[in-house]
Formats: sequence, C-alpha cells, structure tokens
Amino acid sequence: MKITFPHMGNIYIPLKTLFENLGFEVIPPPPCTKRTLELGVANSPEFACLPLKINVGNFIEAFEKGADTIVMAGGIGPCRFGYYGQVQKEILKDLGFDFNMIILEPPQGHFLELLKKINFITNKKNNSLKDIIKAVTLAWKKAVLLDKLDVEICKLRAIEITKGQSDKLYNYNLQRIIEINDANEMNAYEVEMTKNFSSIPVNNDKKTIKIGIVGEIYTILEPFVNLDIEKQLGELGTEVHRNIYITDWVRENLLPSFLKPKDYKKMLDLSRPFINCFVGGHGQESIAQIVNFSKMGFDGVIHLLPFTCMPEIVAKSAIPKVSQEYSIPVMTIVLDEHSAETGFRTRLEAFIDMIYHNKEGKDFARVCTRN
Repeated sequence: MKITFPHMGNIYIPLKTLFENLGFEVIPPPPCTKRTLELGVANSPEFACLPLKINVGNFIEAFEKGADTIVMAGGIGPCRFGYYGQVQKEILKDLGFDFNMIILEPPQGHFLELLKKINFITNKKNNSLKDIIKAVTLAWKKAVLLDKLDVEICKLRAIEITKGQSDKLYNYNLQRIIEINDANEMNAYEVEMTKNFSSIPVNNDKKTIKIGIVGEIYTILEPFVNLDIEKQLGELGTEVHRNIYITDWVRENLLPSFLKPKDYKKMLDLSRPFINCFVGGHGQESIAQIVNFSKMGFDGVIHLLPFTCMPEIVAKSAIPKVSQEYSIPVMTIVLDEHSAETGFRTRLEAFIDMIYHNKEGKDFARVCTRN
C-alpha cells in the first residue's frame, strides 16, 4: 500500500508523518503547480469546484510517482465535497488507474464507522495501540506547530524591517518540522522556533491594518489556489489572520460532537441573525467569523470561495447585511482556473487603500469632535 492524499497547504506534513510512522510508504502529491491544475481541468467536469479539479491533478501526479491508495476526508450536507470521493474515483478509473480509495467521513453521530476505517488502515501493518498513539501524537504535534508557524509569520511579514526575512525563517522552520521524527524533540523545537521569531528585526511603530480571511477551507489553506494571498497581504503591510487552520478542521470535523471545542459552538451562534442553520461546508462559519473579526477590532475581511461553491454563495448573500451592521468592510474573491495574479494583486491593493482611507477619515472625525 503506497498512500497518497490531496495536497492542501501544509497538511501533507502531519499526514506523511502519521502514515510513515505506521509503517506505510507515503507518496504525497507534488506541490500544486500549473501542470496540476491543467491535469485536473482537462479531466474533470467543467462546472466542478476548483478544489475537485486540483485534487484530480494531485492524484494523477501521485500515481505517476507510484501511489496506489488514496486516503481523503469526506463531507456532509449541501456541500459537494461529500461527493468528491466517488466522482474522483470514477474519473480516475476511467483514465485507467488502478487504486484503492479510503474515505474518512465526519462522524456525525457514527463515530464507530470512522474508527472502523482507521482500524482497517492500521491493521494492514499490524500496528499495536502503542504504535498508533505514538504516530498520532507526533503528527498532531507537527500540525499544532505548523499552525503556530503560520500565525506568527503572518504577524511578522507586516512589520519586518528587511523584506523577505520572515519567509526565509518560515522555510527554515518548515523544513525542521518535516525532518523531526520524535515527539520529545518536537517539544524542544517549539521553544527554539519561538526564539527564532524574536530574531527577526521588526518596526513595532509601523502602522498596520488587520485583515481576517474567511471562506471555503481549501481556498484558504492552499497557497497555489489563493495566489499566496497571505504573503501578498503581508508584503502590503497587513497583518493576516485566517478563520481556520489544520488543527481547527480536525477538531471540528473528525471528533465526535461531545469533544468539539465549546468556543466553536459559541462562535457559530454569531451567525444566527443572518444564517440560522447549517448550509454545508463553512458557509455558516464564514458569517460567524466575519462578526467575530469585527468584535476583535479587525479592519476588514476577505471572503474566499471557489466558483460555484454553494455554501459560500449562501454566505455571500448575507455578507452585505453583516458588513453594514458590524461596520466592517468585506471583499469577496471568487477563485477558479482563470484567476490571475495581476488583477488579484490590484484588488488587494485597492481594498487595503480603501481601509486606510476609511481609518484616516474616522481619525480625522474624532479629532474634529474633540476640538
């Protein structure tokens, strides 16, 4: 069994660690490129979601390297992600590939079904419970550290004195996290990584704005798809926070309901006046997080979604009311295979300029009021 999975940001790192420590050969798909996209577009339905198309490209490239088993998550509700596995399976079978596909569905009250599939994978190598716990622990520690790395770098990019230093530090830490294969060493490296952050010279007096990113998970986590939006915003002097990270997705989708974070449920309640029910994917969460970012004092929000994404289209319809009620500007960006960096950058610059202009206007109004 040579395992592969979709490429979505840095999630391949903890997944590769998990399966390798369970004794499997892992063949992650190469980082997403123009070729990945072209392969996916050429072999997928025209109106399929962009993530589905890129995943098809991921799997073809992984098969070219020798992979024979796909492990991927499933989905529920109106979001078409729930059909990805079957659709992709039929596409790849029609292309002549011989492979197995294991889909890990969200528990939704059937946690035993998820455990059975996990047990099916682990039993292939006769792993003991101790082996499984060890592998899961290390993979989880890497996922936590990767999220911390993303959070800290998005802060540093906005205020670093020498442009590009934070990205070099990011790549260095990323490689170290990949290389470490011991949980205790991982704990020690977390301390070292924190020290690394403080080594970057920064301008704490620099005026910056804070932007939140919400939307469909794949377009948020995969830099190739979102045209490296976090880096681009950082280069424009913006501190970026996104609404979801690797560990958030695991907690919210693969854990039974009684183990899900309580603050997550409270956060979802913020969407009730605008979307009062589950609409699939992260549609309801996108609205809740816009409200949450406003309450946290953010200056603006960017809403990302792939073309034809149903849950996020529902969310998009509620955004004007949310934006007006909570006085926070929101820009929606729809991504597909035709998205180009040039026009994308121009839109980001215009949005940031508008926010600065509004802030200056408010500051001027406050001065006039005081005088």
